[in-house]
Amino acid sequence: MIDIRKLKELVRLMVTNDLTELDLRDEQQQVSVKRGGSNTAPVVTQAPVAVAPVAPAAPVAIPEAAASDDGLIAIESPMVGTYYSKPSPDKPSFLNVGDAIGEESVVCLIEAMKIFNEIKAEQTGTVAKILVQNGDAVEFGQPLILVKPE
Repeated sequence: MIDIRKLKELVRLMVTNDLTELDLRDEQQQVSVKRGGSNTAPVVTQAPVAVAPVAPAAPVAIPEAAASDDGLIAIESPMVGTYYSKPSPDKPSFLNVGDAIGEESVVCLIEAMKIFNEIKAEQTGTVAKILVQNGDAVEFGQPLILVKPE
């Protein structure tokens, strides 16, 4: 059965690129994703194993401590994937609490479908909190890092 995170990423890519049909095949499985107009949800089929119905994803909960984080700006995950705080296991983290960052600073990697994507800060400030751990699964729009803007 296909990994639900991969399926969500496929649907997101279809919507982003305005695709109506996607068909992926390999030796072990086949996945076909089709969607109609803008009001129609994507239809997914998989062979040889049928896909079980998927419940809508629960909204990402913001930790209760976020209420005390007034004035901080969140760097959010632009995709579903796995969060990595280091470029490789033997290298230091991209950033730590207290580090100054600029708009072009790489703050982490998010691996989606075997592709490692560099995530840039897109803002200037000081790292106040890191909300996820290395290797955590993250959702689209999930806050990853809180920054105190300059």
